[in-house]
Amino acid sequence: MKQNELIPHLFRTEFSKICSVLTRLLGIEHCDTAEDIVSETFLSALETWTYKGIPENPVAWLYTVAKNKARNHFNRTQLFTDKIIPQLSGNLVTTFELDLSEKNITDSQLQMLFSICHPAIPNEAQVALALRILCGFGIEELASAFLTNKETINKRLYRAKEKLKTEKIKIEFPSESEINTRLDAVLTTLYLLFNEGYYSESNDNLIREDLCMEAMRLTMLLIKNEQTDIPPVNALYALMCLHASRFPARINNSGEMILYHEQNESLWNYELISMGAYYLNKASQGDYVSQYHLEAAIAYWHTQKNDTIEKWENILQLYNRLLEITYSPIVALNRAYALSKVKSNAEAIEEAEKLQLTDSHFYFILLAELYKKENKGKAKSYLVKALELSKTKSDKFSITKLMDSLR
Repeated sequence: MKQNELIPHLFRTEFSKICSVLTRLLGIEHCDTAEDIVSETFLSALETWTYKGIPENPVAWLYTVAKNKARNHFNRTQLFTDKIIPQLSGNLVTTFELDLSEKNITDSQLQMLFSICHPAIPNEAQVALALRILCGFGIEELASAFLTNKETINKRLYRAKEKLKTEKIKIEFPSESEINTRLDAVLTTLYLLFNEGYYSESNDNLIREDLCMEAMRLTMLLIKNEQTDIPPVNALYALMCLHASRFPARINNSGEMILYHEQNESLWNYELISMGAYYLNKASQGDYVSQYHLEAAIAYWHTQKNDTIEKWENILQLYNRLLEITYSPIVALNRAYALSKVKSNAEAIEEAEKLQLTDSHFYFILLAELYKKENKGKAKSYLVKALELSKTKSDKFSITKLMDSLR
């Protein structure tokens, strides 16, 4: 791998690991200091590797430099403390060693995940912090992901970090009594993170696989921990696997969306489908059924390409149960499509029009799909409205393509 590809790759994979360990060591109030130390480490890599070439073990090189920079920071801090408050002087810092073992990195990232997903912080800020600290996303990437500017992102991150400081949130694994309450926020953050990658309304890339893979990686940390290896976590991971299995078939070589019924199933990743089925089965233990169970089951049926009535009846029933657990207009919209496959387009249209989601381009796309056989003119008018509401280039192209197919 060339240097111009290697450093961004390592930044994505190693920034979050070093940053989590440092922040856990320094405390959440020194999160910015941890980020600065890691950023300086990668800047050193860029400067050194440009002239001396890539080292034999780039990751080990980064860890060594990060340890040295962290030690230097501690020594500078100690020197300041010695001058201002002599009675606090000591030689503890001289024996400082940054533990970047695999176990400590995993423990640190897991504890950081729970700290970031504190109920005192809004969901949007939780996702932004998770992307920054645990996934190594830069400020420009965050601005692009949230369709805003760098100043707004910096302010959002600053307010979230200040909230963590004022609430005196500790970087630690929750106690057994509060783990379920805190876990809900963690799973919501990971779910939103995956969804932003699965379908981004704020980025012209139809699929952001990097976001999806990070969400899956962090969810697997929970599965590998005995206390959090519980059915909802397994169900969420199953959902991610099943959605990710169809990534290669969702877009063509030009980056354009391919509708479900037009996808080439030979491009599906059957290893991920098997993995999704495994974790969905693992999630079936106990009596509790979460939204992740139902969504994963729906995703599983979508990996069964045969367009049978049994398939759509199962999907419709799963949507019915999902709406009972947690109502969502988009879920209701998806249910209407399943209803058209089980009952009739007329019944589906009646249900869809009750929703009146006139600010969603998905709403008008569905109505166009349901009307296209009976009334092409009406279907086209709905696609015109969908085109006006769409935000990304890929959506606009797909809608234009649908309009062309009606001619």
